[in-house]
Amino acid sequence: MSSPAFSTPQQVTDALEYRYATKVFDPSRIIPSAQWESLEQSLVLSPSSFGLQPWRFIVVANPAVRATLRAAAWNQPQVTDASHLVVFAAKIDLPQTHVDRFLARTAEVRQIDVAKLNGYRQMILGFTNNPQMPKLPWNSRQVYLALGFFMFAAAAQGIDTCPLEGIDPARFDEVLGLDAEGFNTVVACAAGYRAVDDKSQPSLSPKVRFDASEIVRHVR
Repeated sequence: MSSPAFSTPQQVTDALEYRYATKVFDPSRIIPSAQWESLEQSLVLSPSSFGLQPWRFIVVANPAVRATLRAAAWNQPQVTDASHLVVFAAKIDLPQTHVDRFLARTAEVRQIDVAKLNGYRQMILGFTNNPQMPKLPWNSRQVYLALGFFMFAAAAQGIDTCPLEGIDPARFDEVLGLDAEGFNTVVACAAGYRAVDDKSQPSLSPKVRFDASEIVRHVR
């Protein structure tokens, strides 16, 4: 049985060509609710190691809060001008309670006895309890998987994004109360629609990439 094809190879390439780090958003254009729900689902459905989902995604709609965050992001206009702003946060730690909640959810969704997952539980705990494995760096890397899925899901629908690492994570944590919830800001991403005069868009400033032969190595 063949796998379902949701897009043609050319459509995937076109979406990747369309995407760029949008510098100037059109503040008058808002992402329709159905499309935004799809983008939120791209976050929910993003992969993570062991399936643990060590993250939280904060969709910041409050204009005053976004203005405060802009000041903590080198005054980048994308923070306030884009239709939506998402802050990607990672769990500071991965306690056993989180693992057990995940396995309880797995048993619920798959309609099995949670005791059948005990072997998997021990494997996960063997990793998360390893003192040589700092939790936050690993959790942060998981967050970037979700960021990539979010950005591609947006591009596939003709929605623009801009990942924002030029931010003060500690200030974001303070404004959003993340420390108290056990999370730290990793990165943010603005989503919306490019302004027609954004000089960074590929039609005005073509993408610069090394040739595939330089960066893709085949082992045959």
